[in-house]
Amino acid sequence: MSKIYYFSSTRSEPLVSPRELKQQLPATIAQTHFIEQTRQQIIQILNGTDPRLLLIMGPCSIHDLKSAEQYAIKVKELATEVSDTFLVVMRVYFEKPRTSFGWKGMMYDPHLNGSHDMNTGLRWMRELLLTLSDLQVPAAAEILDPVSAHYFGDLLSWGCIGARTSSSQIHRQTASGLPMPVAFKNTTEGNVETAINGVLTAAKPHSYIGINEVGCAALIHTEGNPNCHIVLRGGEKAPNYDVSSIRQALNLLRKAQLPLQLIVDCSHDNSRGVYNHQPVVLRSVIDQIVDHNKSIRGVILESHLHAGNQPLSPNPKELEYAVSLTDSCMDWNTTEEAVLEAALQLKKKRKNNTKDSLQDDGAKETALV
Repeated sequence: MSKIYYFSSTRSEPLVSPRELKQQLPATIAQTHFIEQTRQQIIQILNGTDPRLLLIMGPCSIHDLKSAEQYAIKVKELATEVSDTFLVVMRVYFEKPRTSFGWKGMMYDPHLNGSHDMNTGLRWMRELLLTLSDLQVPAAAEILDPVSAHYFGDLLSWGCIGARTSSSQIHRQTASGLPMPVAFKNTTEGNVETAINGVLTAAKPHSYIGINEVGCAALIHTEGNPNCHIVLRGGEKAPNYDVSSIRQALNLLRKAQLPLQLIVDCSHDNSRGVYNHQPVVLRSVIDQIVDHNKSIRGVILESHLHAGNQPLSPNPKELEYAVSLTDSCMDWNTTEEAVLEAALQLKKKRKNNTKDSLQDDGAKETALV
C-alpha cells in the first residue's frame, strides 16, 4: 500500500486501554467519595460559599514516586494545620508542555532514559493518585494530552489547561467534558482574554473525535463544564498579580458575563522565573484579599522537598533526590513558612471582620433602643 496512507512514524505500540487500567487499579468507594467531596468543596470556594482559599501546591512535575509520596505526607500535615483558611490540593503533574524540547514527564518517560515506556508511566500515575487518595490529599494536574485524561481524570479534584494550550479548541472541548473544576491559564504572552474565551467555550456542550473507555476512536458528546475559571500566571513582558492587573482581569470577566473569580499562580512569569520570589507574590495576593478583594479564590505554588532544579542526567541514578527536573521550586521549609504566614494573615482578617460585624450589630441594637 502507498505510504501516503500513513503518518510518518517508525513504529506503533499498543497501549493499555483506559478501562483495562481502571480495572487493574480501581478506585475504592472511599477514594471515590473523597474525590467527589473535594471537588464539591473546590466548587464552593470558587463560588464564594466556602470562605477558605484554594491552595494548589507541589512540584512542577513528578519524576520520582518516593519523593512525591514523601511530599504528600507533608502536604497532609500542613493542610490539617491550615484547614480553616485553606483547602490544600497537591500538584501532581505527569505531563509537561515543552517550549522547544526536553523531558515531557513521567507519563511519557517514567524511567528517565528515553525508553518511553508509557504503559508503565500510566500505571505509575494511577498508583500515585490512588495513594494520595488514601492519604486524603486531593490531586491537581494539567490536562495536556486529551487522551491521557481518560486514564486518570477520575482521580483528580482539579484540572488545568496550560498557558500553551488555553487557546486550543481540542483542549477546550476536552475541558467541557471533564468531571472536575478546570482552570484556563492566560497565555505565555499574558493574554487573559484567551483564558476567558476558554472558560466560555468549555461551558458549552461539544461533539468531537476522541477515544472511549476501550481505547477506540469515538464521537464524544459533552454537556459542558460549568466550573471553569481562569488563572493569572503572568506574561513574558510583565507579571499580572498586582492590584491593577487583577482589576483588569475582573473587568474582562465582567464584560464576558462570567463570575468574578480567579486564581493567581505565584510562580512562572509572576515570579519572573525566580522560585524564591514566590513568597513575595503570595504575600501581595494575600494583602489584596485582606484588603477586601473577594474575587481571588486561590493561589498556586511550585514547591518540592528541596529547592531549585536540575538537568536530566544520562544516568538517572546520579540525580539529586527530590529536586525538580523542570521548573525551579521552593524547598519545603520555605513553602511551609510562606503558607503559615498567609494563613495567619487570613485568620486576622476573619477575626477583624467578625469584630466589625459585632460592632455594627451593637450599634443597630443601640439605635433601636
